[in-house]
Amino acid sequence: MAVKLIVGLGNPGKEYKTTRHNVGFDVVEELAARGQATLRRSWRAPARVGRSRLEGEEVLLALPQTFMNRSGQAVGPLLRRKGLKPADLIVVLDDVELKLGQLRIRKQGSAGGHKGLDSVIGALGTDEFVRVRVGIGPRPPGEDLVGHVLAPFTAREREEMAEAVKRAADAVAAVVRDGADRAMNDFN
Repeated sequence: MAVKLIVGLGNPGKEYKTTRHNVGFDVVEELAARGQATLRRSWRAPARVGRSRLEGEEVLLALPQTFMNRSGQAVGPLLRRKGLKPADLIVVLDDVELKLGQLRIRKQGSAGGHKGLDSVIGALGTDEFVRVRVGIGPRPPGEDLVGHVLAPFTAREREEMAEAVKRAADAVAAVVRDGADRAMNDFN
């Protein structure tokens, strides 16, 4: 089986660490902890990258360091330099359209307004790769989208999201182990 590249979308820097927009980073960091992997700065792409094993398979874990809206600048070079195809890619990202903690796995589709995912699609020239969306809840009435996604979770939401991050890591593992179709049936 081909190596999988698992990319969490988010923003680098301490000021973004606890924001809603960084859920993709949180899931990949959970996978790294489970596999006792260290994510180090790559000299070949603007990302932190580490090798790990997931469900008995070798995987590459990556956190782009380009900021969300330019995630494709890291993902495209990583895929090419590792000799991987878009079918070998799993992208984990936040979704404002899903209720808090809800998961949705898809094998392809539009960016749905998510600029990080749009950047990845643009860099690859295709939308045919698996994505695991993690719901961060809709924005409250009157709050702008940027303010919502860059806001931290409340204390109650943090507890719920800690469980959602673990479930999302389980969902990524299921994609690696069983394929996207089965994982979609089990987690959507």
